[in-house]
Amino acid sequence: MITSARARFVRVSARKARLVLDQIRGKSVGDALATLEFTPRAAARLIEKVLRSAVANAEHNHQVRNLDDLRVVQAIADGGPSLKRVQPRAMGRAFSIKHRTSHLTIGVSDETNGTVAAPAPPPARPSAPPPAREERPAAPARRTTARRGAARGGGDKPAARATRKPKEKK
Repeated sequence: MITSARARFVRVSARKARLVLDQIRGKSVGDALATLEFTPRAAARLIEKVLRSAVANAEHNHQVRNLDDLRVVQAIADGGPSLKRVQPRAMGRAFSIKHRTSHLTIGVSDETNGTVAAPAPPPARPSAPPPAREERPAAPARRTTARRGAARGGGDKPAARATRKPKEKK
């Protein structure tokens, strides 16, 4: 039987909590607690509380006595509402800040039959080398013109000055 615990409106973003939840999904409860204890993230402390609550729910509600059989079968972090704040900036501007929240759900189970199993390993990568890239013909060389320099103020001016005759004095 799956027993779950939920913490709602937790002040950690769901994206950061998912990084920690991915580490404990499919592990036994003892391994998960040990992993969370040594994970240097703020979300690990919050997830540890939810996991301990799920274990307590399994003991109380479903009379599970052997805690070594419990495994984390469900670990989800859903996004919650964001607290919107305004940060004043220079010259009258204002930047918006979103303090994100999340809803953490952890489910534990003692079932070992086919309905609840550890997550499948990721599919093996193919051993064949990647296909060769198709060769494209080389692009024609670019011609530079005098107009390019003229747009920046250069161009034909220095050459025109060199051919000009100096003024005669009177």
